Amino acid sequence: MEPRSARLQRLVRELVKFGAVGGAGVLVNLGVFNLVRNLSDLPVVRASVVATVVAIVFNYVGFRYWTYRDRDKGRRTRELVLFLLFSAAGLVIENGLLYLATYSFGWDTPLQSNIFKFVGIGVATLFRFWSYRTWVFRALPAGEAVASAESILKQEPRRSAPRQRVP
Repeated sequence: MEPRSARLQRLVRELVKFGAVGGAGVLVNLGVFNLVRNLSDLPVVRASVVATVVAIVFNYVGFRYWTYRDRDKGRRTRELVLFLLFSAAGLVIENGLLYLATYSFGWDTPLQSNIFKFVGIGVATLFRFWSYRTWVFRALPAGEAVASAESILKQEPRRSAPRQRVP
């Protein structure tokens, strides 16, 4: 079994990579949202959905080829279907909060829309992190075994083999 500190270090590395890709995705999401909102006549939530879809595509590439590049690549169709399914659920969470703020409370200024878009992204990100690491980008069992073996080797001091005297 892998030591607790090694698991924690792997989780921290995963969180940092997920955060880097996700942070860039947030910038893409907010940038596209504001561009679409200012350059078209689309209502706020529709502009947000367009931006979310662009960010989903951006994030998939980042997650697959950087954050989770060491994970199982054997079933890409399954992975992509699950990614799109959980991303769609995140889209509903993210844009549902924006919809409530805009149409239930009348908070529709550009600042208010960006604030609630950002809050929606944050809530949806928690859901996405859990679902992506649990269901979409699953760890390879062999990879975990290798990591466990490497951590054991790091802990044990190297001992030279006993020398035999030849008469």
